[in-house]
This record gives sequence, C-alpha cells and structure tokens, in this order.
Amino acid sequence: MVLEKLSNSLKNTLSKIAKSLFVDEKLINELAQDIQRALLQADVNVNLVFQLTKKIKERALNEKPIKNISQKEFLIKIVYEELTNFLGKEKSEIIIERKKPFIIMMVGLFGSGKSTSCGKIANYYKKRDFKVATLGLDVHRPAAPQQLKQLSDQIKIPCYIDEKEINPIKIYKKFEKEFKNYDILIVDTAGRDALSQDLINELEKLYNLIHPDENLLVISADLGQAAQSQAETFHKASHITGVIVTKMDGTAKGGGALSSCSATQSKIKFIGTGEKVNDFEVFNPPGFVSRLLGMGDIELLLEKAQEAISQEDAKHLEKKLLKGEFNLIDLYEQMEAMKKMGPISKIAEMIPGFSQLKLPKDMLQVQEEKLKKWKFALDSMKKEELENPDIIDHSRLERISKGSGIPTSEIRDLLKQYKQAKKMMKMLKGQNPEKLMKKFKGKIPGF
Repeated sequence: MVLEKLSNSLKNTLSKIAKSLFVDEKLINELAQDIQRALLQADVNVNLVFQLTKKIKERALNEKPIKNISQKEFLIKIVYEELTNFLGKEKSEIIIERKKPFIIMMVGLFGSGKSTSCGKIANYYKKRDFKVATLGLDVHRPAAPQQLKQLSDQIKIPCYIDEKEINPIKIYKKFEKEFKNYDILIVDTAGRDALSQDLINELEKLYNLIHPDENLLVISADLGQAAQSQAETFHKASHITGVIVTKMDGTAKGGGALSSCSATQSKIKFIGTGEKVNDFEVFNPPGFVSRLLGMGDIELLLEKAQEAISQEDAKHLEKKLLKGEFNLIDLYEQMEAMKKMGPISKIAEMIPGFSQLKLPKDMLQVQEEKLKKWKFALDSMKKEELENPDIIDHSRLERISKGSGIPTSEIRDLLKQYKQAKKMMKMLKGQNPEKLMKKFKGKIPGF
C-alpha cells in the first residue's frame, strides 16, 4: 500500500467519526489533532499541516450539511475535499501533442530512480498506442546507458545510446534525425548526489538545445520535506514543468515529498509505486486521497483493467457471456489479465469499500499464491477439459494433479471457483455497465 502508515492513521480517524454518537466541537478538535499527528509522522511540513487542519475545523464548525447527507458523512466529505486540495486538487495530465517527436526530458538527483522512471513512462505511453523511443544522455554514471537500454528492451522500444561519447550534446546531435520517426522521445539526463554548478550548466545547455515539451523532475519520496528546495533549485536551472515522485511504496516520508512539491509551482504528474515497470500511475489527488482514506479509486481500477484487457478481448468475452458460455479458458484469461493489473493487494485498495472488510495481509498473499497454483493446474489440462470442465472426473483429476504438482484438493477448489464465477457471469448477463457506473458518478468514492 502506498503510504501505508499514513493511510492506516487516516482510516482510524474516519472510523472514530463513524463510531461517535454525534458531531460536536470536541470531536472536531480531536479529528484535527489526529490528522495533524498522522501528517507530521509522514514528514509533511508543520506549517502546511496546521493550515490544512485549520481549514477543516473552520468548515466543520461553520458549514451546514447538504441535503441527504448526515453530519458525520459531511465531516468525512470535508476531510476528503481538503486533503485533495492540499495535494494538488486535480489531476495535472500531460497533453501529448501530435508532433514528431514530443520530447519529455527527465532530470533529477543521483539515486532518485530517474532511469527506471524513463522506462516506466515510456511503457505508460507505449500502452496508449504512442510510438516511443528513449535517449540516454547520462554520460557520467557508467551503468546508466546500459540500464536504460535494458529497460527499453524489456518493453520492446528503441533506445539510442553511445557509451564511447562523453559529451551529451554530441550524442543528441548524432541521432537527431532518427527522432522524427517517433511520437514521443524520453530523454534521460545525468544525475548528481548534490546540485553542483557543473550539473546546472549541463542541464541549461541541454535544455536550450533540446527545448523539451515537458521537463520532469524525478524526486525520491524519501527526501521528505527537502523535496521542495530541490524542486525549486532544479526549476531555476531548467524550467521544470512537472514532478515524478518515486519510491512511494510504503515510505513514511512520501507525504513530505507530495505536499512540498504541490506547495510549489511544480505539479506532480506521476508517482512510482513499486519496482516493476507497471508500478507507475498518473498522480490524481482525488483518487489518491480516496485510497488513503480506504474509499477505493474506481477510476484507476478501470484504467488498470483497460490496460490489462484489450477492447477486442472484452468484446469477445461479452459475446460468449451473452450466449451463456464461460469455461476454464475464459477463467484462465481473466487470471492472466488480473496478473497484468498487479498484485491482489494493490487491486484491492482500489475497490470502493474493500478496506472496510479489514482482511489481513497474509490472506491476500494466500490468494495470490493460490492463483499461481491454479495456473499450473490449468496448464496441465487438455483442451477438451478447459472447454468443458464438467468432464473432469476422478481419474482426470489425478492426472492433472500429477502433471502440475498441485494437490487434487486445490484443483477441486479451482473447479469450485469456476462454477461460482460462471454463476456470477450469468447473473451479470444483460446488465448495462453504464448504469452500474452511474452510482459512482459525482460522488465521493465509497459513498
């Protein structure tokens, strides 16, 4: 979970509101103190924390609940809205212009995860049907060009590097004609362990040569409140248009980096939520705060689902469901899609209301492990068994168990899960997805 400690503290605060008999000034003061404590522990600037809680208290004491919302729900709504405003209010998306190429330059301190972020942002736009390439201009760290090349090869996009050249301007000019073949060019630049005049001069020269459409500063979440001064200094050197905050998975200091950047003119565009290339998302304050408060993030969940399942595959499945068909091949494909979306624990935190179940972490890990075993069992089945699971008798079960190394009891669990999924699919048959989604439109996630 991103900012897990902060999230747990804020969820406990909301739980206190839900359990209270009525809302009064004492409860509001306690609420403000709890939020202050949670944010300060997450390394958020003291002055910013007190400004936030002052606004929450003023609104809670002076504003009246809107129609059809209880006083408790209204108080939670105020907390949600003020935290969202605090972290940037709304999504600050990059609008990719259809020019050849649209250039995104990446700058940052040494060890901030800049090269990794180049691979992640390239992967993000590749999945959205842009033709993407990377360019390695970090000539000071010996492993940097190869790291970028390996990341680019992993996501199957071209990478332009020259490990013999030590002048980044010459490298850019060497490949400049090639860049017109791409929609987006991601440029990796050199980092330092501290801002030096040499770095500033190099960045200024590169910026003036390349004239990037976006110049993104990569900041590690463990910088905490120091992120603000770094953002300001880099901005003066090379006109920063946005920030990527990395290493957001579990760090307590991430709150400091998020709030510090949002307090400057440098808007956060993306956050890195893990080590894998897909652990990367657009920073959307409403959805992010919603997840922190345990209310889910339906927008991000749908986006992840769309990335995992192509429209063609979705239509194919829809046609089968309308005919009342659903077999183990379909279940297998859904398991593969879920795998692409990420770990079950990360998917779960996006589902509105799921956190209220308070399932232990080890239970989700058990489910993750069970899916892996089920996949082995499915790989050991014959085509006719996948298409018609009803023919799987005791002898077939034994054969599948021996072939996959999975106990027959767990294969029976798989078949039971299949029958439940098939039953659910029949229930959803004919449902209009737009009507289902209207519940969420215009509402706080989870309400």
